[in-house]
Amino acid sequence: MLSKTDKLFVLIYALLIIAELICGSVDNRGVCHYFTKPSLLISLLFYFYVQSKELDPKTRTLTFLALICSLMGDVLLLFDSRSANYFILGLVSFLLAHLFYSVVFLKKRNSKINPLVLITILSLYALGFFYLLRDGLNDLMMPVIIYMLVILLMVITAYIRHKKVAEKSFILVFFGALLFVISDSILAVNKFYMPIQFSGVYIMLTYALAQYFIVLGVLKQR
Repeated sequence: MLSKTDKLFVLIYALLIIAELICGSVDNRGVCHYFTKPSLLISLLFYFYVQSKELDPKTRTLTFLALICSLMGDVLLLFDSRSANYFILGLVSFLLAHLFYSVVFLKKRNSKINPLVLITILSLYALGFFYLLRDGLNDLMMPVIIYMLVILLMVITAYIRHKKVAEKSFILVFFGALLFVISDSILAVNKFYMPIQFSGVYIMLTYALAQYFIVLGVLKQR
């Protein structure tokens, strides 16, 4: 069950998502996009800081660092149309975020879980996805490959928490990790393969939900 504080935050976060979807989609309101997009992670950072006092210090610190890196990535990607360097730096920021999340998830690893089937599925997905994008990657081929490997590592580490944490915590974190892959996949297709109508809406909605579910799932492992 969600507490009153949790429910209040869900309402605030939902309103921020709606504001970002509107500001990020309507050209004549583009300026507000520079405020609404970072507000999502800023609100999550504040929520996690307040609600995570019962978590062990290492988990709390690593999750906080993952959120900080995500916020940095969000800000950097706001300017990726000005220079490819902003996209690369944003990619690095999110790569670090995924690594921090992976370490958090590994702390609750169930050594009895064999993720071979999941690794096979993710590997096939990654190979197919790379085949689709390869002609459009150019100089970004290696950074994108590395990023793909790291985000898939995050999904695997989220999966091997199964039965080591509360079921609700496992489902939230694993579903959040999968949503992260979906969000980044849409972004990659839109950027490197072909434009997708309303891509900004799909990317931000799945991304915002991914971050929320991961944070809530980590909090539920208390």
